[in-house]
Amino acid sequence: MKPWQGFSHAIVVTVSVWYCRQTIFEALQWWNGRPPSDGLLLGFIVLLSGLACVPIVARHFSHIQLVKRVLLLVVAVGVLLIFMQPPLPEIWSFQSKLMHIPEQSMDDSSIYGSITKKPSWPSWLLIATIIASLAAFTKTIPVQYIVELRLLYAVVVGITFGIYICAEFFIQTPILHALLVGAMTCASVFVVFTHFPSTSSLRFLPWVYALLVALLPVMYLLEGQLRLTNAENGEDERFVALLTLEGARISLLGLYAAIFMMIALEIKIELASLMREKALEKGRVQNLSTKSSGFVPKYRLLQQRRASVASSFTVKKLAAEGAWMPSVGNVATMLCFLISLILNVHLTGGSDRAIFILVPILLLLNQDSNFSTGFGDRQRYFPLTAVLSLYLVASAIYRLWDEVWHGYSSWGLNVGGPGWFFAVKNGALLMLTLPNHVLFNRFMWDYARQSDLILLMIMPLNLPSVVMADIITIKVLALLGIIYALVQYLVSRHIRIKGMKFI
Repeated sequence: MKPWQGFSHAIVVTVSVWYCRQTIFEALQWWNGRPPSDGLLLGFIVLLSGLACVPIVARHFSHIQLVKRVLLLVVAVGVLLIFMQPPLPEIWSFQSKLMHIPEQSMDDSSIYGSITKKPSWPSWLLIATIIASLAAFTKTIPVQYIVELRLLYAVVVGITFGIYICAEFFIQTPILHALLVGAMTCASVFVVFTHFPSTSSLRFLPWVYALLVALLPVMYLLEGQLRLTNAENGEDERFVALLTLEGARISLLGLYAAIFMMIALEIKIELASLMREKALEKGRVQNLSTKSSGFVPKYRLLQQRRASVASSFTVKKLAAEGAWMPSVGNVATMLCFLISLILNVHLTGGSDRAIFILVPILLLLNQDSNFSTGFGDRQRYFPLTAVLSLYLVASAIYRLWDEVWHGYSSWGLNVGGPGWFFAVKNGALLMLTLPNHVLFNRFMWDYARQSDLILLMIMPLNLPSVVMADIITIKVLALLGIIYALVQYLVSRHIRIKGMKFI
């Protein structure tokens, strides 16, 4: 089939689906029990048109990548219209009595009164952002070849997504809209040019990241100043303003936590790919030198180490590609983790269970001579275990102090809390859980083998804390210490067996 014939078939299929829109509407109404919105109906029309063209593309144009990418974008547009259901202009609405959907029925007005609907037009901006990103990912838009197009794409995506964020979550603070759009534009430019660097991007990207970080305290403080200034002197107005300010600040911190995680993940992926490319280049050079000299390796240890050449590279060898990347990635990881801890305090009151979900963020840390001289790929799990132990110990001390110092308050009377026996007992049980955590964290740093006798003597110290502790955090520390001891024994045994094979 020739291209013009395939294009004609696609037009015929699309027109056929459009003429069946009444049937599609009735099917959706029967399925949902209510008339579908214009956006939902349009989404199904686009999706069915794209799916109907799949056999044509699979049979006649499977060798043309552009056709398959365009078909993927059409299907993605249909799916996004179905899930987002954006509003359509009046001229695009279907002129049918069956398709008329009242925005607010008489029953709603009589029960709830006047309802102010949230504007739904920003969903079009989100759809445009996702489609543009998908088009760049599938190379439909050649952003990796043209620097000007890459910059235009990054700026447009940042502006559209920034306007969407402002309209959805910060509609009541119009003064911050310019700063939010600027922050999203900086994040978009940084991510795009980190993934597709140019000759000059290595010089200006650190300044873009610095501007992005500097906008966070500015918006955080400026928002509080504006809301408290606009509030009247009345107590009710000020209380409502404080509640609104707290919600807006939490939203701002959540947005920045997501931005920092995206930046840290992008830098981690780029550094890993750069290490892999350098390892392959070094392996090819070694193979060529071996073949030219006619020397055949005799030792199995050298043969097995050749596959792990990537770990021997240091960040100093990445100076030509941008030595700032590991430092920026580490800063983004730490900021993301700290902001997540702050959100945990605000949203859950400082739940100890949340640390088990948040601590894997530290896996995004990179080897950086400016950050830590001895930190490398071998110590990548040390920040997780160390931060987990320190957080739980600090939480246990705080909860113990809170129980003893503040006591119980009921009916306006302070009836006192547990006595000093409670504090001494739980403090001693907390101290018994520390040796296993110290040994295991030292082991995760240097992997130096400890004597099995020492582990056998220290591990039972956690059992009294599991049974007798009154604070749940101390029990969690004790159970975690037992798990640490078992893991340390098994890993040490595995390393010893693996080392014996080379002897």
